[in-house]
Amino acid sequence: MMTHLAEPPVSGARLTAATARTATEGRLLFVDNIRVFLTVLVLLHHTMIIYAGTGKWIYNEGREDLITRGLGSWFCTVNQAYFMGLFLLISAYFVPGSYDRKGAGRFTKDRLIRLGIPLLLYGWLVRPLLIYAGMAAFAGQSTPFGEWFPAQYARTYGLIGGGPLWFIETLLVFSLLYALWRVLSRRPGRPPVNAPFPGSAAIVLFALGVGAVTFLVRLAFPVDASFQPLNLQFANFTQYVALFAAGLVAYQRNWLLGMPDRTGRRWLIAGILLALSLPALGFLTGSAADDTPFKGGWHWQAFAAAVWESFLCISLCIGVVYFFRRRLDGQGRLARTLSRSAYGAYLVQEPVITLTAVALQGLALYPLLKFGLVSLVTVPLCFLVGALLRRLPYADRVL
Repeated sequence: MMTHLAEPPVSGARLTAATARTATEGRLLFVDNIRVFLTVLVLLHHTMIIYAGTGKWIYNEGREDLITRGLGSWFCTVNQAYFMGLFLLISAYFVPGSYDRKGAGRFTKDRLIRLGIPLLLYGWLVRPLLIYAGMAAFAGQSTPFGEWFPAQYARTYGLIGGGPLWFIETLLVFSLLYALWRVLSRRPGRPPVNAPFPGSAAIVLFALGVGAVTFLVRLAFPVDASFQPLNLQFANFTQYVALFAAGLVAYQRNWLLGMPDRTGRRWLIAGILLALSLPALGFLTGSAADDTPFKGGWHWQAFAAAVWESFLCISLCIGVVYFFRRRLDGQGRLARTLSRSAYGAYLVQEPVITLTAVALQGLALYPLLKFGLVSLVTVPLCFLVGALLRRLPYADRVL
C-alpha cells in the first residue's frame, strides 16, 4: 500500500497550491492522512460495537439504554456504509503504478509478502490463541489447544480472514486479480493523464447502479450473512468491487488531484446530510423497531437501504477526499509517525481492543462514557504497538 505515483502527473487543469505541490513531489500526503483517519475510525467503530453499536465482535458488554443504542447504531451504520469502500478506493489508486514499476512477478511477490504474511500469521496464530484464551477464561474451555486447533477452530471461525483481517484478504484477492488481468490482457502500463472528473449525472447513475446491484446481491446474501470459510460478507461486495475499480480508473485519469472543489463541496454536504438523515429515516420507515426487511429480500425497504447506503458511500468518498486534499495535505512529525504505523495498528486492533475492554470490564460507567475512555486508551495503544512492530527484524518488508 505504497503512496507514490508512477510519475508526477502533468497538470492540464487548474490545481490548488496544495495539490500542485503533492503532484510535483510525487507523494499524496493527504491520502496518507486519509488512511490514518480511516484506521482511527475503524478502531473507534469496533470499540463502539463492544459497548453500544451494531455489528459483531469477539467480546461484547451489551447495550443498556435507548440513547446508547441509538447513537451507537447511527455511528456504526454510517461508518459501515463507506469507510471500507474508501479504504479500497485509495488502496486501488496506487495499484497500477506499483504494477507498472515492478512488473507482474515482483508486484505479486510484494503483495503476498505485505498482505499474505500478516493474513496467515494472524489467522493461524494470533487469533486462535486470542479466542482460545478467551474461551478458557470465560467459558471454561478444557479441550487442549492441540485438539481444538485447527479442526474445531476452522469449523467455527473459518479458514482465514477472521476479524478485521477480512479486509486484508479482500485487498490481496483484488490485487492478484488485477495482476492476472494485466498479464492476460497484455495491457501495457500508461502514465496518468488529466481527464475531466465525472459530472453529477454520471455520479448519480453510478451510485444508483451500485445500489441496484447491491439489492440484487442481497437477495442471495443478506446483510450479516457471512461466507464462513473466508469470513466474507458478500452483501457489501458490490460496493467494494465498484470502488476498487473506481480507484484504478481514478489513478489513470488523475481524479484525486483533478477533482473540482465545487464537486467535492457539493458531495461532502450531500454525504453529511444523508448521514444526519438516518435517525429520521429509521423512525419513519420502522427500521428502528425491526430492521429485518432492510437487510435483504424482495422488500422495498431492502432496495431503499441499498440505494441510501450507496449514495452515502459515494458522497462521503468524494467529500472526504476533497476535504483532506484541501485542508489536510501536509504532515508534521506526528502525522508521519501515525502514517507509517497505520497498517500495523490495523493488524493488531482485535487483540488490543479486546484485551483492554476485558481488563476494564469491572469499571462501572455509562456505556458511552466507557466507550470514550477505552478509545482514549486503545487508539494510541494500537498505533504504538504498530510502531513497535515495525522495529522487529525484517518487519519493514511487511509493514
